[in-house]
Amino acid sequence: MKNLTLSPRLIPWLFVLIWSTGFVAAKYGLPYAEPFTLLSYRNGLTLIVLFIIMQVKKSIWPSSGMAFIHLMVTGLLIHGVYLGGVFQAIKWEIPIGLTAMIIGLQPLGMAFIAGIILHERIIRKQWIGLIIGFLGLYLVLFEKFDLAIEGFFTGFSFLAVLAVFGSLVGISLGTIYQKRFCSDMDLISGTLIQYLGAFILCIIMSLCFETGDIHWTNAFMITLAWQVFGLSIGAVLLLMTMIKQDALARVGSYFYLVPALVAIQAWYLFDETMNFISIIGFLLIVFAVAIASSKK
Repeated sequence: MKNLTLSPRLIPWLFVLIWSTGFVAAKYGLPYAEPFTLLSYRNGLTLIVLFIIMQVKKSIWPSSGMAFIHLMVTGLLIHGVYLGGVFQAIKWEIPIGLTAMIIGLQPLGMAFIAGIILHERIIRKQWIGLIIGFLGLYLVLFEKFDLAIEGFFTGFSFLAVLAVFGSLVGISLGTIYQKRFCSDMDLISGTLIQYLGAFILCIIMSLCFETGDIHWTNAFMITLAWQVFGLSIGAVLLLMTMIKQDALARVGSYFYLVPALVAIQAWYLFDETMNFISIIGFLLIVFAVAIASSKK
């Protein structure tokens, strides 16, 4: 398999930086299109771009039909269920702080499930790092979480919360499934097949539950372009490389940085403030990632 040529130490940090923009991109894009309609266009355009890259790189297709199915299941979970749940929840006006808080549970859940399914040994320092990271995550989102609880009863439906938990389950299981059944995939063709699985799911959901209307404004097209090239191509190829190179507990620990960066982006773009407690939480998250991802 031909992997990315970036430094293995650089890949996780670049991934976190790009992946964290997904919440902002969703917030900018959803006023112009319904969630699964937007994702259908995003996945469809991503398939076209990946197919072109595949022809240039001369990537090979999976050697068996079962490998093809495994890749589609992985894509359905990671790019379909996860993104679909997040986009739908944001469309239902769930606070982004609460969304990030729930998704932030992923490293703990992924490490626990990986220990059961993949029999990966999670050593003590990794558990300590994961727990410290969760504490730091709560501190970063403390004020937003309080506001979200108040809005839980008045601002949005309980279905929005279920949608986020569905996203959490989707990306956790999808990442584990990827590690278990798709570790030898070709990076380009494998990712293309994964997006095919997500594309089918999003098309079905859009046709069954949405109108399919889109307002083609400049803001929407810029947002869609970033979602395709920055997130669906750049960030996901980085994630697939990380999963292939690292144990799942170490990969999962980097996800703790995402909500913290979302909070920083919200402060810069939407004038949301970060207090002293939030800064302490962010430092705890950085410390936790260093502990959980250390090979020593």
